[in-house]
Amino acid sequence: MATSLEGTVALVSGAGSAIGMGRVIALALIRSAAKVEMMEVRSANDLFIRHQ
Repeated sequence: MATSLEGTVALVSGAGSAIGMGRVIALALIRSAAKVEMMEVRSANDLFIRHQ
């Protein structure tokens, strides 16, 4: 049985790359109806944030 996370917000780090656990977790949360903020830090000067 799938659990709905509708109305919840999650911040997932490491979700900005095309592969990896952060992306897998973010996609699972999105499928469960959560609002997800995805971020990726590649260096001290770079911060990428995507909204879903």
